[in-house]
Amino acid sequence: MAEQEQDMQAIMGLIINGGNAKSSAFEAINAAKEGDFKRADEKLKESDGFLTEAHNAQTGMLTEEANGNHAKVTLLTVHSQDHIMNAITFRDLAGEIVVLYKKLAEK
Repeated sequence: MAEQEQDMQAIMGLIINGGNAKSSAFEAINAAKEGDFKRADEKLKESDGFLTEAHNAQTGMLTEEANGNHAKVTLLTVHSQDHIMNAITFRDLAGEIVVLYKKLAEK
């Protein structure tokens, strides 16, 4: 039971931190749209922090797998991986959009 609970904590870490990372990245875009580039940069940095936390949870899962402790793959596990992949993609895109807004503001 403790092993299942540990797996669930890692999975929820991916979902929660992935969702938070995406939300922070979206807030960065909105701040840039309003011309608040300091806040946009802060939100991108915040997003990066959430992604680091998610990455740490994912690395823990991968380490366990490499050590022969195979986790049961459930729909929730797949969902958590989707969350983190989407968050990473969205964060990358948000960074580019913030840069674009900055360039537009300079003109």
